[in-house]
Amino acid sequence: MDFAEQLKSSIDIVKVAGEYVRLKRLGATSNYKGLCPFHQEKTPSFNVNQTRQFYKCFGCGVGGDVIKFVQEIEGLSFWESAKMLAERYGVPLPKRSDYSDAESKQRGALMDMHAIAARLFQDNLRGPQGGEARAYLAKRGVSQEVIDTFELGYAEPSGQVLTRKLSERNFSAEQMEASGLVRKRNEGTGYYDSFRGRLMFPIHNESGKVIAFGGRAMNDEDQPKYLNSPETPIYKKTSVLYNLHRAREAVRRSGRVVLVEGYMDVIGVYAAGVKEVVASCGTALTNGQVRTIHRHADTVVVNFDPDTAGANATEKAIQLLLDEGLHVRVVALDGGLDPDEYCKLNGAEAYRAKLDGAATYFHWLADRARTRFDMKTSDGRVAAFKFLLPAVQKISDKLEQAATVNDLASYLGVDPGLVLDQFKKSAASRRAPVPQAEPASGIPHMERILLNALLSSDRARAEMLPALLPELTDSFVTREVFEGLRQAAGAGAEFSYSALEGRLQGPGKELLRDAVTADESSGEAVSWEQAQACLRRLESDFRKRRFAELKDRVKSAQREGRDQEALSWMAELNRLERESRGTSSG
Repeated sequence: MDFAEQLKSSIDIVKVAGEYVRLKRLGATSNYKGLCPFHQEKTPSFNVNQTRQFYKCFGCGVGGDVIKFVQEIEGLSFWESAKMLAERYGVPLPKRSDYSDAESKQRGALMDMHAIAARLFQDNLRGPQGGEARAYLAKRGVSQEVIDTFELGYAEPSGQVLTRKLSERNFSAEQMEASGLVRKRNEGTGYYDSFRGRLMFPIHNESGKVIAFGGRAMNDEDQPKYLNSPETPIYKKTSVLYNLHRAREAVRRSGRVVLVEGYMDVIGVYAAGVKEVVASCGTALTNGQVRTIHRHADTVVVNFDPDTAGANATEKAIQLLLDEGLHVRVVALDGGLDPDEYCKLNGAEAYRAKLDGAATYFHWLADRARTRFDMKTSDGRVAAFKFLLPAVQKISDKLEQAATVNDLASYLGVDPGLVLDQFKKSAASRRAPVPQAEPASGIPHMERILLNALLSSDRARAEMLPALLPELTDSFVTREVFEGLRQAAGAGAEFSYSALEGRLQGPGKELLRDAVTADESSGEAVSWEQAQACLRRLESDFRKRRFAELKDRVKSAQREGRDQEALSWMAELNRLERESRGTSSG
């Protein structure tokens, strides 16, 4: 068994995929379903099969094994994905040269440089040069335990220490510049550190590896106040959330994500005991980050800063979150405090109570409308209606939507019927002509049933496979899979799904996965009686098609005077009729 097969046989793909996607088991089957992490959708079409150890999305078509899944979701090469899984599950690694390639070497170098930088920054914070940063953290009430948990550090101001450190480790100038940690001088020659005189916040991927940094200036004269890493091959800031790797388990338990604005807010809230907290990484919230959130939770509690900029950011975030189909609530803290300040002043229980009692986004938007429009005038009320209506239209739950329409009417001080009438008119004008539907696999139902019976039952393979006529399976959409099944079953070794998959080329593998996943998504196992009935039906349908074809050939040969050929086709037709009568009487 080669390394890849050994690795896959040692790992449960449901466990791995379940760390990134909320999966729900379908009945008593080995199939699990959830929202696809690779494209935007509101109806789950992402399937993971525990028995066969693969995933398949019927929405966007992606699929593969556990190594491919981690490759795609983490943006890794084959080697990096395999290495990450092997290290996590204790599978011995082969020599890197066996699997290494240019891309993985580049990404590996970037990961190594960020790990070196993180350790250097942490050492700096502990040393004499980190005194100012330590004083700032002490003033903000950040303990040493929290500093260690978040791996906080300090980039000293000279701008040469990290550059020199990386050079000593034999990284090239091109590699250092590509990392975003080092910059080339505009004038003259040489390079210097990107982060200087800053408190450093490491940013991790979902596996907990450092892939970027945010740095806060310690001197007010240094601008910008916050400096963030640029995008690199290992860091796509539009999809990464700060602290998600620590928050995932708490998010899974609580069923929600608490979304705050900044690094210090995350640290303050997390330190207070509310672990399900994340933030965007120095950018406004993006569609990619929203999709990342939705992979882990259905509910988001937004708690941005209470200033004007925070309110504007909250309004934009609400629209993005609603577009993704998430349930959105908004916290407004007393006294104009940000989350970090509130937790330190009032404690974790008070903050958690605020989260649990958070208003729906509509009520937050309604309060915001009061500050923007003159509700004493008809023009102001019309403007408020137009401001609030889009948010109401994005509610997917019809009961919640109806209740919110009543809230809107009450807020505007008008008859609910008038609001409902306007709501319906607006909804009709924006209704999509074709509803979203989950794509089908394209494989006939009877073929799927028979194939799954043969895959899952030794008895079916022993008794039914020899009876399957090649001319019958040659007419199947899945003919390549059935041919591979014959070869795998006749090879003498113990039958396995992986052995069958190994005999198939790309299209055949996709057909196999489609057939298995689409059938098991029904939530019911195939019984022996169902398999027999299915085979009889397929044989009957095949004979009917063959009868019609032979009759056409006999007529054609007779018309054209090819008597010997007509007699030959008639003999074949008579043979099929005798077989059909024998099958029917049996």
